[in-house]
Amino acid sequence: MPLKHKTRKRLSLLLLLVWLPLYIVAAVSLVNWLGRPPIWLELLVYVGLGFLWAIPFKFIFKGVGQPDPDAPRDEG
Repeated sequence: MPLKHKTRKRLSLLLLLVWLPLYIVAAVSLVNWLGRPPIWLELLVYVGLGFLWAIPFKFIFKGVGQPDPDAPRDEG
């Protein structure tokens, strides 16, 4: 069952305001727990983790910036 546009907007906002900060804290904690790697490796890890978080939520963010396709249109 596809999500409605309004539901996707709310869910994307929740992901950006709650899940993403928690994910950032977990990523930084993971890198610190592994020990301080060289700066180039640390950058690669953060870039990789930066893309990795969005992959499962791609379907939620798709089309969120567009106007609601189910909204009534004003013709005139």
